[in-house]
Amino acid sequence: MKRYQDYAILLLRIAMAIGFLSAVSSRLGLLGKRSSGWENFLSYAESVNSFLPKSFIPSIAIISTFLESLFAVLLLIGYQTRKTAMGASILTFLFALAMTYSFGIKDPLDYSVFVFSMGAFLLATADKYRWSLDEYLLRIK
Repeated sequence: MKRYQDYAILLLRIAMAIGFLSAVSSRLGLLGKRSSGWENFLSYAESVNSFLPKSFIPSIAIISTFLESLFAVLLLIGYQTRKTAMGASILTFLFALAMTYSFGIKDPLDYSVFVFSMGAFLLATADKYRWSLDEYLLRIK
């Protein structure tokens, strides 16, 4: 049973990283015609954060894009996985709460934002992270 947990943790790390990379790639226009683009992302960020002054939106967009990119890379390589997963959980939980406030509960449930956040939290509680840079660094100590 433990072996399946190792695979599940690895797959969860990869799936979360791909989720973050997909969102960032879309807003940066890296997906061609399938990209949402930065201006559309700013408009969406303003809608999601309707409770904040409009002047905060560019900073929130840049910070969230930076964090999502960082979390994606760190999850893929498995470095500081526990801290990265906790950060991802907090970021996506705040996103879910902002969506709930601005749009109601249906949107974050339909887009599984709470599930993504709790998946990240579950990843942060793992005992070990096989096939990761964390594991490699522990072995060479």
